[in-house]
Amino acid sequence: MAEPAANAAQSVRGFDLIVFDWDGTLLDSAAAIVSSILAACRDLGLPEPPESRARHVIGLGLGDALRHAVPELAERDYPRMVERYRHHYLSRDHELTLFPGAFAMIEALAARGRMLAVATGKSRVGLDRALDHSGLGPFFHATRCADECFSKPHPAMLEQLMDELGVLRERVLMVGDTTHDLLMAKNAGVAGLAVSFGAHPREVLEAEAPLACLDTPQALSAWLHANA
Repeated sequence: MAEPAANAAQSVRGFDLIVFDWDGTLLDSAAAIVSSILAACRDLGLPEPPESRARHVIGLGLGDALRHAVPELAERDYPRMVERYRHHYLSRDHELTLFPGAFAMIEALAARGRMLAVATGKSRVGLDRALDHSGLGPFFHATRCADECFSKPHPAMLEQLMDELGVLRERVLMVGDTTHDLLMAKNAGVAGLAVSFGAHPREVLEAEAPLACLDTPQALSAWLHANA
């Protein structure tokens, strides 16, 4: 497997394509996802998983996420669990906002000619709804969702985006708030950049050796301005 991170970091304005995770990276939604998982468990009369476990599954496709968060749930009951999760999340998703400065950051990257994409554990319906509500939709050249290909950390989302946009892996940066994002980047042979203001804590993100681990949206914007 190629090791592009060092070469990409050394390049001047080193990335042609920047791929963002959505929840916990651009949208401040991690707390809402956790509370929706816990509420769905209560609806089904199940013990609530620890918050740390509920946070860990953020970024996975919904089916995979719920199977990890509530492993004791019978397979036949997962459709009901999914329905209750969506009920709780969709009842408040219109209240969720982008992280401070996220819109301006994406707008600035687009103005500088960077190709931008999204790779998310959301469904296509969910992402399209979020892109429309946030106003960011027009800035992205392509997007991939967990119900369209293999879920993270499988490299399929990134591989399909690279194929669609005609970008070499050494010119691609994946930005995310979970180890699922960083492992997907590794599996696809692209550079990974972590943010610790979303779902996963700094110590587990740093264990995956990203180019950097940034603690605030402002730090992310500054890093991308200087390095991307």
